[in-house]
Amino acid sequence: MKRLLPLILTTALVLFSGAALAADVVKLGVVFPMTGPAAVYGQNGVKGLKLAQQHRPTVLGKKVKLFVADNKSDKVEASNAANRVIQKDKVHALIGCLTSSNSLAAAPVAEKAGLPMLSPWATNPLVTQNKKYIFRICFIDPFQGSVAAKFARDYLRAKSAALMIDISQDYCVGIAGFFERAFKKLGGKIVLKTHYNTGDQDFSAQLGAIAGAKPDIIYVPGYFTEDALIARQARELGLKQPLLSGDAAQAAELIKIGGKAVEGLYLTTHFDEKGVTTDSGKRFVKAYREAYNEAPDSVSALSYDSYNAMLDAIQKAGGLQADKVATALGRTKDFPGVTGVLTLVNHNAIKPAVILKVKDGQFAYVATVNP
Repeated sequence: MKRLLPLILTTALVLFSGAALAADVVKLGVVFPMTGPAAVYGQNGVKGLKLAQQHRPTVLGKKVKLFVADNKSDKVEASNAANRVIQKDKVHALIGCLTSSNSLAAAPVAEKAGLPMLSPWATNPLVTQNKKYIFRICFIDPFQGSVAAKFARDYLRAKSAALMIDISQDYCVGIAGFFERAFKKLGGKIVLKTHYNTGDQDFSAQLGAIAGAKPDIIYVPGYFTEDALIARQARELGLKQPLLSGDAAQAAELIKIGGKAVEGLYLTTHFDEKGVTTDSGKRFVKAYREAYNEAPDSVSALSYDSYNAMLDAIQKAGGLQADKVATALGRTKDFPGVTGVLTLVNHNAIKPAVILKVKDGQFAYVATVNP
């Protein structure tokens, strides 16, 4: 027994120090697409998170640690990744996912575990609907769709529109529906609706039908790869109508793939450095450019805001108890984010939208539209 005593004491000390160490760390699970078709979004999001962590490395005197799990741009993997950071890494809260489809898959996992999950970029209304622990930092698609419809009618003077909808993405289906309803309410006419799937490369059939319908604009709220290919093929077929997209088009790759064909494309989104109004936003833009030698996009800015909003909730909760953190998140009001002043209502963000245009090979700021 005397020989075993030192070993027992040593083991107890190791276990105690490990527990003490764990108690001094706030673990945030990050479920982002680091590989797959949406990888560029995940990589930019992590850049925003790491910058936020540099600016605010602690909360309640505890060091913040990020546990990044790759959802591989896939719904099943999103669920698996959320489970992994919850079960294996024992995180206290989650940031993610990014796309609406992946967020819809991961949300039930966080909800069942009773852990707060804050999405930077999932705009589909169903993500937070009837959920206790699921929140978002971005505006939702009913608002984005109505902004796009009003912009199409008032600014582009469009009386008719054709829709191109990626039916494999919840985000695309949702926002197209909200645009259609708002556009009709404003007196516009939808002359044609066509469909495609993520990964498609030939859009000649859909664009041929659109050419016959002769709409004033083409609304294509898809992801950047398909948007760029659609733009190129539309111009090759002689279609000259303005193209209008949504926030998923805001990626440098849209311009790299689309080239001159995406010149003049408009999109609704969450953030542009030229539209920054808050001090925190100006600081973020300067720091991001210095750190990464590139302009921040919506995903990096929203991820930065998500990190800080989550830490604010933890601070206000006075600890890591999930119920208290979720309550504090839900009470977020007038939060001075880099993407604008933020208030959460029914777990959703009430905040402005930004309209951009591709001009001279880059995104140009057009306007900010308030709720």
